[in-house]
Amino acid sequence: MTADPGPVVCDLPETGPSPDPVLELRHITKRFPGVLANDDVSIAVAPGEVLALLGENGAGKSTLMNVAYGLLAPDAGEVLVDGRVVSVRAPRDAIALGIGMVHQHFMLVEPLTVTENIVLGGEPTSAFGVIDRDVARRRVVELSDRYGLKVEPDARVRDLSVGRQQRVEILKALYRDARILILDEPTAVLTPQEVNELFDIVRELVSEGLAVVIITHKLEEVMAFSDRIVVMRAGRVVGETVPSACDEQSLARMMVGRDVVLRVEKSPHQPGSPLLEVMNLSVLDDRKLPAVRDVSLVVRAGEVVGIAGVDGNGQRELVEAIMGLRRPTQGTITLKGRDITHDNPRRTIAAGVSHVPEDRHRRGLVLDFDLVENVALGDHRRPPFSRYGILDRAKLEQEARRRIAEYDVRTPDEHVAAANLSGGNQQKLVLARELGRDPDVLIAAQPTRGLDVGAIEFVHRRILAERDCGKGVLLVSMELEEVMSLSDRILVMYEGRVVAEFEGGAVTEEELGVFMTGGGRPGAEALGSEGTDA
Repeated sequence: MTADPGPVVCDLPETGPSPDPVLELRHITKRFPGVLANDDVSIAVAPGEVLALLGENGAGKSTLMNVAYGLLAPDAGEVLVDGRVVSVRAPRDAIALGIGMVHQHFMLVEPLTVTENIVLGGEPTSAFGVIDRDVARRRVVELSDRYGLKVEPDARVRDLSVGRQQRVEILKALYRDARILILDEPTAVLTPQEVNELFDIVRELVSEGLAVVIITHKLEEVMAFSDRIVVMRAGRVVGETVPSACDEQSLARMMVGRDVVLRVEKSPHQPGSPLLEVMNLSVLDDRKLPAVRDVSLVVRAGEVVGIAGVDGNGQRELVEAIMGLRRPTQGTITLKGRDITHDNPRRTIAAGVSHVPEDRHRRGLVLDFDLVENVALGDHRRPPFSRYGILDRAKLEQEARRRIAEYDVRTPDEHVAAANLSGGNQQKLVLARELGRDPDVLIAAQPTRGLDVGAIEFVHRRILAERDCGKGVLLVSMELEEVMSLSDRILVMYEGRVVAEFEGGAVTEEELGVFMTGGGRPGAEALGSEGTDA
């Protein structure tokens, strides 16, 4: 392994897989224009082992595993399976060698059933060459039962939760006889309960002799579920250890090369006058079913209002209604006393609301555009970036460089396509654009989804800085620790309603969890303020 020139941050025991690793990557180097993604990296994983590949966004973790899976060709180095050098030129080669990969963004055909997705491309056929659906279904059921995956073989993928869709992806790999399973950020969009269920499944897999590599940046999960940890930074391996030999703080320091504040301290809030008021709002989802039911809330100047809830309980539709992306069927939305209920997104932004969307790829960025163009989105029709309908490219580039520097977006230059940034840097770019408008209210939906500890610390500090300079923040997150750490008030949504409200710091995760899953008496913990309809 190539050692980082910096100091070792904790006592690292002599570690390594068994003498007979099932997968090895030796001296892998991979370059992209302006970026050395992997710099002479060597790792190995043994059967029956969970290897956590830990590092910042952009550290080179996914690039390395994409080499192992045949999605990328290395510039140097070799891949070994069962001790022999193999050629992995495409995913089909990896699959034939027993390597399976579950990507952060699932690769499923939503209108098809679970069974159809799992066997797609490898359908069992009868003697007459006709797809044998009974055999396919039976095989899926056998695999599901064997590993405790509990999927319904005839369900449509589009009707499944994110956690269930992930199980389908795992079954796709097992159906193709994977012995090595690579999971890329597997918990980025899961609820706490789904995370625990996933790792129960992983433990079952390794008990059957599979080797599992988990690409992640979540320290608590690494400590709880991995057998061995390899840490990458800036394309290199900087350390290797086991959970019993380190703690979260030392791992974070190894990841980013400095001390990291894992829980941001905040000063007491000084709430001012109401900025955003939502009254008796009801909204339909994409299927024209009630998603938000008679919700009322208030966000005041100088406070963070957090919304906790299991994904799919109306949070997305609430945010989209506030931003003018979805029409409410009832109720009003006002900003500083002005009715914006029926404003479109452009007018909502102009009125003083900025939005960090939960899906930065679908709503936050145009991935094929460069960073200059992405920073300009939403402001490109207004001075100083545009005059008489003509863009001032020089001013756009100047402003993009300023925001890229201020928000520490790591990129060779401002002309790189947004698609070429790591997830953390993409999120920083979205923040640079949205906060650069100096909004009155920031709507932050899943603002740290998929980010590493260093990027999370940065985003949290920016959110609290907005609060401390008198802005209002509505925070929607499935990360309970994030909601509890940042929020001055916490609302809980369940089945489209606000069922409880708490002062920040006056509630435990367990108490929130009860209301998030429909337990307790709706409104039992409500403060009785105008901020809740419970």
